[in-house]
Amino acid sequence: MNVPANLRYTKEHEWISLDGNIATIGITDFAQGELGDIVYVDIASKGKSLGADEVFGTVEAVKTVSDLFLPVKGTVTEINPALEAQPELVNSEPYGDGWMIKMTVDNIADVEALLAADAYLALVS
Repeated sequence: MNVPANLRYTKEHEWISLDGNIATIGITDFAQGELGDIVYVDIASKGKSLGADEVFGTVEAVKTVSDLFLPVKGTVTEINPALEAQPELVNSEPYGDGWMIKMTVDNIADVEALLAADAYLALVS
């Protein structure tokens, strides 16, 4: 299982990468493995300001639909356009081309409060 050390994680299996106050968010390798083959990603939160732990979309696999939770408070600025035609990118490249949204983070310190890679790995092991 791939758990990059440079990212932060949530107990709900989202990852977050920070560049200034812009965050990129997706689901973890563990999460995509548990879900199985992803067939559809539904995110309609672009332009919305949401709080931490609020639902920003859903991901649909062959046998289930799962909510996607925002790791920190902020405003969704971009949705990965590639996922509309290729939702399976979440399975094949969860930390690369399978990212889901970009957002402006309200408080950067909130990102640091999330799980580091070793803590996330302990959670899912």
